[in-house]
Amino acid sequence: MENNLGNADNRGVRRAIVFFLLLVVPTVTAGAWVIRYAEEFYQLYHEHLHHYPDDTMEDIEYLEQALSSDFANPLYALATIKNPTDWERYRDLFKMHVNLKLVYSYLTLGSKWDKQNAYFYNAPWQQQNIDSLNTAEKIYRVGYSYWAQAQEWSAKAWALRDVHLDKLATDWEDENLRIQTGDLDYKETLDRTLAHLAQTRATFQKMDQTTY
Repeated sequence: MENNLGNADNRGVRRAIVFFLLLVVPTVTAGAWVIRYAEEFYQLYHEHLHHYPDDTMEDIEYLEQALSSDFANPLYALATIKNPTDWERYRDLFKMHVNLKLVYSYLTLGSKWDKQNAYFYNAPWQQQNIDSLNTAEKIYRVGYSYWAQAQEWSAKAWALRDVHLDKLATDWEDENLRIQTGDLDYKETLDRTLAHLAQTRATFQKMDQTTY
């Protein structure tokens, strides 16, 4: 029951972000060319210098579209595809990589509401800070579902690890190796981030607003 409630909460956060994106992100076109393939949406993603929330949400939309869109013909893939086995590994690695980027994006987005520290002089704004931390927690928790999907696609790609691809896919192969060896573990990162958030919130909850 608790897991179902958590999934529903994650869907609620996603819906809120999608609603915001419908307001601020224009229809994705390039002149008369409509963006429709997974690789095209992925190439619209780019990390921003200052990571403003609306920029991060825009990137999340592009990555979501990349996950839900069809792949382009193998001729236009982001790696050289020579046969059906290459094609299968490429798609597994692509899905793994995009899910990893989504985890990172939700960690980045959540950090904009995460107060990190509860200073004594913030006591007059105790409830506002707690509300902000609650928002950050909801955003962070969405990352778990993408990490689970990244692991699933990583396992499929790992089964074809003897197949090596070129170009961007070499970096994806490195991510694949790091996931399988445990060197890359976003669950650990999310757990640590949420534990710190809980400590910060507990400090805020103990504050006496009447002291300042």
